[in-house]
Amino acid sequence: MAGTGTVATSEELAVLVRNDFIESRHAGSVVVVDPAGQVLFSKGDPNALVFPRSAMKLFQAMGIFSTGIELSPEFTALATSSHTGSAAHVELVNELLATGGFTEADLKCATEWPVNKDMLKQVYQADGGAMPIYHCCSGKHAAMLLACKHEGWPTENYLDRDHPLQVRILEAVEYLTGETITSTAVDGCGAPVHAMPLVKLASGVAKMLTADDSAPMGIKDSAQKLASSMLAHPWIVGDHGEPDVIIMEELGFTAKSGYEGVFIVSTPDGTTVATKILDGNLRTAPIVALQALVRAGVLEQSKVDALIPRLHTDVYGGGKVVGQLQTTF
Repeated sequence: MAGTGTVATSEELAVLVRNDFIESRHAGSVVVVDPAGQVLFSKGDPNALVFPRSAMKLFQAMGIFSTGIELSPEFTALATSSHTGSAAHVELVNELLATGGFTEADLKCATEWPVNKDMLKQVYQADGGAMPIYHCCSGKHAAMLLACKHEGWPTENYLDRDHPLQVRILEAVEYLTGETITSTAVDGCGAPVHAMPLVKLASGVAKMLTADDSAPMGIKDSAQKLASSMLAHPWIVGDHGEPDVIIMEELGFTAKSGYEGVFIVSTPDGTTVATKILDGNLRTAPIVALQALVRAGVLEQSKVDALIPRLHTDVYGGGKVVGQLQTTF
């Protein structure tokens, strides 16, 4: 059975310390590449296969926007969103669907309860339930529907691997990573997710963000609009207080989280870090990614230290801070 990296090929990247006792150790792999895709720094196995999970939304967006659909910056950011189902996010998704004459009934993503506490309370009080629009990927799915309508493709099966949209996305993935995809699975939202080496995830994003006029599928213009939209409206990409949102707000770096310990960050020149925490601990991934950028010489340690208090790294005991989640390299 194919799979991601092993314990033997991974390295310890972070530990959780409680009252001077190391309670948990987190192993995995991390790699930083320059704008040309050359490795600047790595720990563990940069060639380990990973499912990018929601970090693949950047690649999926290239396929979506290759159809020529024109979206506002807010809706462009929403196409990459892993939102929390907040009222503001749900409103945006409904507005995006309406621009194409669609409704929530057209979404093929899985049903989900809102993660946002205020929205979850509203749903409970209204005796509501899990719905597709609350799914963190509903914005991406709405954009997929609009892309299909623009091209005259069927919308009822837009998640099928052989659907023209998914074929287009796969073409974008293989162009940007330079890899022939051999392992594909069904992501949590129902869309195909493609396995790629961690280093190719990083270099693919770098290639995307530094694309020139020779790039196919209009990737240059799509990537520039995507990055500027994410940075202009970071809260749409996740939610207030989420690590990728904080990094975009405070550092001006494009950032995107993915489930199961995947996290990517790109500096304005396209230098990109990708990390995979082997045990899937996503809380660990942002600080590992930022520290790797420090080790690669492209980010100052003082800037990372200033962000740490906001990245959910404190360990609590009895309501007080008694420790810290911290990197080990």
